[in-house]
Amino acid sequence: MTGLVVRRLLIDLEAPFARQWNGGDAFRTAWFNALSMSFPVGEQFFIDSVKLGLKALPEHKRESMAAQVQGFIGQEATHRRIHALFNAQLAQQGHVNAWAERAERRLKRLEGLDPRHWVAATAATEHITAIFAEWMLDHPDCLRGAEPRLATLWTWHACEEAEHRSIAFDLYRALGGNEVWRARFMRIVTFNFLADVFRQTIRNLWHDGELFRLRTWRSAWRLLFARGGLIRSIYRPWKRYFAADFHPSQQDASRAERWLRENGQAYTVVGGAA
Repeated sequence: MTGLVVRRLLIDLEAPFARQWNGGDAFRTAWFNALSMSFPVGEQFFIDSVKLGLKALPEHKRESMAAQVQGFIGQEATHRRIHALFNAQLAQQGHVNAWAERAERRLKRLEGLDPRHWVAATAATEHITAIFAEWMLDHPDCLRGAEPRLATLWTWHACEEAEHRSIAFDLYRALGGNEVWRARFMRIVTFNFLADVFRQTIRNLWHDGELFRLRTWRSAWRLLFARGGLIRSIYRPWKRYFAADFHPSQQDASRAERWLRENGQAYTVVGGAA
């Protein structure tokens, strides 16, 4: 089995960007900013999880998964680095990243536990990010009017989430993880994720003086709950995770594959299978 491609995105995140960079829309900007604030801590956890999981595998299974896991680590390390740069710009704007602090405290509870628990939490989160990525690629209006380099950042990230959507899940299965714990971790991860993203989004809006504006919540309704909105659209693919015959490869990744093929000028390949 060949490994995943590791890409370096060719955009400059050292230069500041506008406070409402996502088309001047306060809610869309605050929502995406909140997501970014979770990534460096979360992606480091994913890296640590799959390293632990791979190490716990019997040697013959370890050899068969090593290339894919290494590619996963390479992609997540790239995401961690570039979102750290993005978040540094948010910090310059005065935003406080409370999500990362909560996540670090929560993840400490997994220290010393069975590696399958780490990988189960990672597999659940990767499914959430993959179905969000699929929705985002199918609804480009969520980045309508966004600064081009940032639209490229989010689209590229979504494509790679779709690309490596199966790795943690396959590792969990290879470790002999059971279905009860797989479902249990999805419920835990979903609750924490939704609570944290909304809390951080509200904090971001408060900081920008946009929390109590009617237009802010009109945008929230369109993005999340209206026909085609995120929450309404991803419920069914989220629920599919609990099926006994579920596998992430059942999700359609064709849009992600097409974007990566057609936008090679946006990145350079630095590792893995070309």
